[in-house]
Amino acid sequence: MSGLQLAGVEVDLDRTPVVHGVSCSVGPGGWLALIGPNGAGKSTLLRAVAGLLPHRGTVHVHGTEVTRLRARQRARLIGYVPQHPVLPPDMTVQEYVLLGRTPHLGYLAAPGSQDRHTVAATLDALDLAHYAGRRLAALSGGERQRAALARALAQEPRLLLLDEPTSALDLGHQQQVLDLVDELRRTRGLTVLTTLHDLTTAAQYADRLVLLHQGRVKAGGRPAEVVTQELIARVYGARVSVTTDPDGRPVVTPVRAS
Repeated sequence: MSGLQLAGVEVDLDRTPVVHGVSCSVGPGGWLALIGPNGAGKSTLLRAVAGLLPHRGTVHVHGTEVTRLRARQRARLIGYVPQHPVLPPDMTVQEYVLLGRTPHLGYLAAPGSQDRHTVAATLDALDLAHYAGRRLAALSGGERQRAALARALAQEPRLLLLDEPTSALDLGHQQQVLDLVDELRRTRGLTVLTTLHDLTTAAQYADRLVLLHQGRVKAGGRPAEVVTQELIARVYGARVSVTTDPDGRPVVTPVRAS
């Protein structure tokens, strides 16, 4: 199976174990969402998959172990968008997104017409074309987050890692970003791994969910198998009602204390 495969992944931060023996997988063109309470290890696991944190166990992306890749090779294969991206303030949006083409350029080569076409199409898809000449420092939080996503998509990766990609976006742009990612995985075979805070949103878009708690897998499978009233009560300590939409995907509603 290609796509993404994790086997027995363990991660320490400051010599403290944070992720414990996580194993999961998703096929090419699939969408796997990591869910769980704050501090469950979701973002740490995502950074390990991106090759940004040392880990034990194995992470294979389309058959290749990520620790064996050089940075340039990894950037061609994996696009990563952190929850709070740090962007160079004096660079324009277009210049920043064009950096996503760097892994595809030869040594000392300048971006060509195809690279600029890719960037223009990406900016248009994320409703950023009219911001192309604006400096990154002048953008709102949501616009900065979309710019970071645009740069990752301009890399044309095979695996896209998104850490809470909608946290700074209004509802309309949340749907726009997630719909675009969903379209890319269907049309280009892009494999997606995300962390998502909203359980209903995760269930709407992801094929499979992995529920983490204290760095361990508590449940994994199709959304209807993972997003249950019992599991949410046990792991989150929350009162919720779980219903299903017309497509059979779970919808989570908080229940007020009586």
